[in-house]
Amino acid sequence: MNRSVPNTPQDTPKGPLVAIIDYGIGNLHSAQKGFQRAGARALLTSDRGLIRDADAVVLPGVGAFASCMAALRRTGLDEVSLEAIDSQRPFMGICVGMQMLFAESEETAGVSGLGVFKESVRWLPETVKRPQMQWNVLQRRRSHQMLEGLQDPIWVYFVHSLSPDMNFDHEDVVATCQYGATVVAAVARRNVWAAQFHPEKSSRVGLQILANFVQAAAQYDTADHAAAVH
Repeated sequence: MNRSVPNTPQDTPKGPLVAIIDYGIGNLHSAQKGFQRAGARALLTSDRGLIRDADAVVLPGVGAFASCMAALRRTGLDEVSLEAIDSQRPFMGICVGMQMLFAESEETAGVSGLGVFKESVRWLPETVKRPQMQWNVLQRRRSHQMLEGLQDPIWVYFVHSLSPDMNFDHEDVVATCQYGATVVAAVARRNVWAAQFHPEKSSRVGLQILANFVQAAAQYDTADHAAAVH
């Protein structure tokens, strides 16, 4: 079923088209509004054609890894997500959407993720309260467009109990935070960005991160149109 949410002329920026994948896992309108405020024509949609036509794609996620993966596969949007990544369009996973980009999660044995990153997702340390439901500070691990325009300290809002099992000095790690241990908070590889925190709930800092992604989408859109003309 097509659950595309049309925007009205009054609330639609004239920016790149960002498709936010709606696979039936909860209220994702805050993500849509966040990207709209950041300058995108953001649509919450399950329409495969629209997702394939978008300048950039976002995979959100709330709840449990297994139920999110089951819903994504049931709708066939797992294949569309991988197609979007392979197309080299900007792609962003948020919260459980980030975890779904990994091979598997310790939360549910035997359930595979999309495998874009070969590592697994593990529980946060037993010594801390789970979930981490609070503001926390990001530590930059490398330069990346995701965090451009931001001054330290970078405060963002988290709601999670698991995180990727990667060393903080891994080449794909953009930022970490401290929560009982060093926790991977953001990763990126080529056109794929992923944030364990919620940019859409992280006030001015989050809006800047979303705007940076929208800028990447605009850059892709411009390059794509230039290639088509030539």
